[in-house]
Amino acid sequence: MISQPSNTPSPYLRVLGVDPAATGPTGYGIIESDGRRCILLHYGALRIAPKRHAESLGAALQDVHTRICQLIDQFSPQALALEGIFSALNVRTALRLAEVRGVILLAAAQNNLAVHSYSPREVKASVAGHGNADKRQMQIMVRALLQMAELPEPSDAADALAVALCHLQAEQTRSRFAIPAAQLASKPQAKRRSVAVEAHITAATLTRAASATPRPTPRIVIHR
Repeated sequence: MISQPSNTPSPYLRVLGVDPAATGPTGYGIIESDGRRCILLHYGALRIAPKRHAESLGAALQDVHTRICQLIDQFSPQALALEGIFSALNVRTALRLAEVRGVILLAAAQNNLAVHSYSPREVKASVAGHGNADKRQMQIMVRALLQMAELPEPSDAADALAVALCHLQAEQTRSRFAIPAAQLASKPQAKRRSVAVEAHITAATLTRAASATPRPTPRIVIHR
């Protein structure tokens, strides 16, 4: 784990990416960028034990809320990027996922943290170049973009890092072309195309750099 003191001023935009899960681990990742490169600070996944689920209806949600608050307090991100709910989910799963998203949004609001939500297809298109990328492809692209020596595991953590990358790339596009945030959000297709092209070029460059000078991978923290 690479950690920086929360009270240290930084010229970088720091983002906490979260991949909420209805039943599996909730992934998280913290990345910061100066507009030219992205630096990985920390990532992991929160896995709730079955007995914790059985304690009460809100026990698991409390654990998710507590972990997100801890990450916000430790890393002081300027924004939280959250993956949206996949429309093809069944009603029961969608409701469970909405509950997890709810406590994450609550944690952000309690800490005055701006929240940006991206659909799964937006995240995949931004990081992998197309909206139908599978988990393995996403892990490969995240590793290339962040110059990681190994694939980020588990895949839930890789998805969270992808959400953070999606937001950073969207902010970079908005800043570069002086596009108001509201206008950028109203044109998701155009945003995905421009960011996806840049992601492909950046990934190819970083893949060569990573193979020449591998960097240590931060420790994955999985809570049981």
